[in-house]
Amino acid sequence: MSLSVDVFVREPDETKRVLDVPEGCEDAAGFESWRTTVWGSEQVRSLGARFFPVLAEGDLEVEAGQVHELLREVALLRAHLDPIAYCTEHPRTIEEHRRQIEERLRIIEKAALRASLIGGGILIR
Repeated sequence: MSLSVDVFVREPDETKRVLDVPEGCEDAAGFESWRTTVWGSEQVRSLGARFFPVLAEGDLEVEAGQVHELLREVALLRAHLDPIAYCTEHPRTIEEHRRQIEERLRIIEKAALRASLIGGGILIR
């Protein structure tokens, strides 16, 4: 099973409505095992990340007002891809693992940018 990233909006009654993934967009946020082996790893935590490590314990819900902070955290992880790939569990080569992490960060970033345009939030589950 895989993690997915979705954009949601809050309805007037505060219920959360998850939007469909637009055509041509992807929603893969990593393998289920990445909850602990990548996003919740000690390497990611040591960088000061506060959103991604939440996935080690459950789903991540980022409200609209925090999406810009999530984007900063994506940039932080992207800037440290080599040590993250090297220090986290990987089934293939470090280069392949690095590319996979980079691709998932790109997908999460695109979803966060879509969310920011409409005043929505992000859900990774």
